Amino acid sequence: FYPALGQLSNEIEIPVEIIDMINEVLDQDGEIKPTASPMLIKITRSIRSKQLEINRVFDSIVSEYKNRGMLSDTVETYRNGRRVLTLPVENKRKIRGIIHDESATGRTVYIEPERIIELNNDLFDFELEYKKEIYKILRRLSDELRPYIENLRKNLNLLLEFDIISAKARLAIVMHAAKPFLYPRPLFHFKKAYHPLLLIKNNEKELKTVPFDLQLSKGNRILVISGPNAGGKSITLKAVGLLQLMTQSGFLIPADENTKMGIFEKIFADIGDQQSLEDDLSTYSSRLNNMKVFLENADDKSLVLIDEFGSGTDPKIGGAIAEAILKELHRLKTWAVITTHYTNIKIFAFKTRGIVNAAMHFDKEKLIPTYKLDVGKPGSSFAFEIAQNIGLNKKVLNYAKFKAGKNIKKIEELLVELQADKAELQDKLIELREKERKLDKLTLKYENVYKDLDFKKKKFRIEKKEFSLIELNKQGKEIQKLIKEIRENQKLEEAKKLLQQVEEKKKKVLDEAAKLNEEVVESTKKEWKDLKEGDFVKLKTGDIFGKILKISKKKAEVETGNMKITVPLSDLKPSKKPISLNPFAGIKTNISTAKGKFDTTIDIRGYTKSEAMNSLQEFFDNALLANATLLKVLHGKGNGVLRNTVKQIASEYDVVEELWHPPLDQGGDGITFVKMK
Repeated sequence: FYPALGQLSNEIEIPVEIIDMINEVLDQDGEIKPTASPMLIKITRSIRSKQLEINRVFDSIVSEYKNRGMLSDTVETYRNGRRVLTLPVENKRKIRGIIHDESATGRTVYIEPERIIELNNDLFDFELEYKKEIYKILRRLSDELRPYIENLRKNLNLLLEFDIISAKARLAIVMHAAKPFLYPRPLFHFKKAYHPLLLIKNNEKELKTVPFDLQLSKGNRILVISGPNAGGKSITLKAVGLLQLMTQSGFLIPADENTKMGIFEKIFADIGDQQSLEDDLSTYSSRLNNMKVFLENADDKSLVLIDEFGSGTDPKIGGAIAEAILKELHRLKTWAVITTHYTNIKIFAFKTRGIVNAAMHFDKEKLIPTYKLDVGKPGSSFAFEIAQNIGLNKKVLNYAKFKAGKNIKKIEELLVELQADKAELQDKLIELREKERKLDKLTLKYENVYKDLDFKKKKFRIEKKEFSLIELNKQGKEIQKLIKEIRENQKLEEAKKLLQQVEEKKKKVLDEAAKLNEEVVESTKKEWKDLKEGDFVKLKTGDIFGKILKISKKKAEVETGNMKITVPLSDLKPSKKPISLNPFAGIKTNISTAKGKFDTTIDIRGYTKSEAMNSLQEFFDNALLANATLLKVLHGKGNGVLRNTVKQIASEYDVVEELWHPPLDQGGDGITFVKMK
């Protein structure tokens, strides 16, 4: 259940010989065994024997003097480690012995009878021998264990660590503590948190402790707590510091389990009376010295805790200096919790983004603090109300109110009202943002609905075009009969003219269908990286559609018409299953030539320019008759004469739409692809 503790315990290694050595000398309680050495056994027996003898003699003395009525009611007791008689002071000369003490009143004396003095001296000698023997035994054991000192030291440190962990666990149980959510960056969001020491103290007295909620984040790094004296400001401040230190020291903390805690690299505190007699500094001077240290060392990963900020000097000057220090801490992006009574500090916090006011709540009717922290508004000191509650002379109180004037009270009340208005505006802003978020979500939903409708509309138009192609296909079958007659009569020019008419109709429908296909593809917004085998695609350069047969190393083998080409995936874009670019596939429009069935690839490598021109003209003529859409010309690289010849011949044909070269690893500019309309 506890792997970390299990790993720690596995590090404990105690050799068997160490255990045997210790068990010979010590019992389970860590005490020296009476059998630790032969001499100790002998001395122990002598002590027991002497004690029995002393008790027997002393009991007979008690019985004798008790019967004679010479002893006090308590009869006997111990003084200086010896058994003595208690008797009234007037009888002290009637018994021979040594007086060890007398009572505070002087009416009772404590006498060691003469008959057992020698016996007690013998017992004392035996006890001295016992101590000496114990010392010898321990010295001998230490000498035997000395070779294992490193092992013992390591185990001692491990046991110390276990002891600390155990103490933390027991403390957590007492406080009903929890583990907060931990973050590597500065942050705290306390939920139902308590001052640990106050909680333990109140629990022992069965008193209720008031928890607090407090949150600081990057947007609000500084909290200014104000409110009445004895209202809980300092306790809350100290609780923040203690809980932060406990968290960073591996303690569970008395707070709700949903509390969030971050890690601060530095923690500074100025709490309590800092007067220094050694440095000859007053309280205020000492506190200013602390502020100097804070400003020189604090940064955005530091936490600063200041109690009664600016106090200890003239209020106006102290308040001004405190405000200047607060401004600098804010500039440094330092995290801070500060308590104060100064109005100018509260106003500065109200006006400055990133600083939050907080107040310790005060029950105005009962004139007592509730110890509840209200974040988001400044608090009043309630000095006059508290003075009235403790029964300060009314005449004195009225004069104080007169001297203070009405403006002081009005400023605090106005500040509270402004803070309330600000909080209300912030709540409305949050509400407005939530409505905007819902509106954006709704707008996106309707945009998606619109896109879906638009897609269905385009799909319908495509289906309509497909229907048109089917109709053309029917017409094509009728044309096929004419082509057959033409082929039989070898009326080539008439066939070309008729074929051109069919091509024009086909092109019109295909252009519209291809455009719709492109729109549908764009609406899907699928990227080339998402392409897979079996997907329909389109080359980015031109209107060549095809189907991916295989993908390997960011390249795709694409089947387009009666050809297979290999192109980079990045040169492709996704497409819906395209309208067939050859809707007359079932119509034999490829008129046979003397050379047999048309081949879409021609190799003119090694040809002269004149030979190449004749071969290419015949090749393009046959391609036109065969209704071919994609041609491949192998001409080699050389000095570029044949490549330029291909461009020259292609430019003579209006049906040639585009020329391009494949990638270098597939032939580069030694091959030219020709796309026919």
